[in-house]
Amino acid sequence: MNMKYSNLLLRLSAIFGLIGAAMGGHMAGSYDYAYKPVHAHILVVGWLSIFSWAVYYRVFQPAAKVLSALHVYTAIIGVVGLTAGMALNILQVLPRAVNLIVYIGGGATLLLSFSLFCLLVFTQKTNK
Repeated sequence: MNMKYSNLLLRLSAIFGLIGAAMGGHMAGSYDYAYKPVHAHILVVGWLSIFSWAVYYRVFQPAAKVLSALHVYTAIIGVVGLTAGMALNILQVLPRAVNLIVYIGGGATLLLSFSLFCLLVFTQKTNK
């Protein structure tokens, strides 16, 4: 199960890394930095955090299967929601209330995911 989570998170981090790098290249070429916060969050939580969690699941075997599943799926929902919500908030293509629901909902879900990961790490049994 942990390899499944690791592979899922690793693939997602690769997608976010590619999107973040492409956004950075576009911003540098166009001298338009309006999406700098979105770009930064895509790389930090979408690429770096998701990648580090993929490595965690590759290295460790958490005993708490339900906690692991909750962590992985809240991470995915939270990162997509937060970064999409930020972009929607800047673009203003949807009503502001919808933008904020996606943005705040994604951020709150991501915060829950970080909390679940912290709980997972501190309840991890160590090999002696």
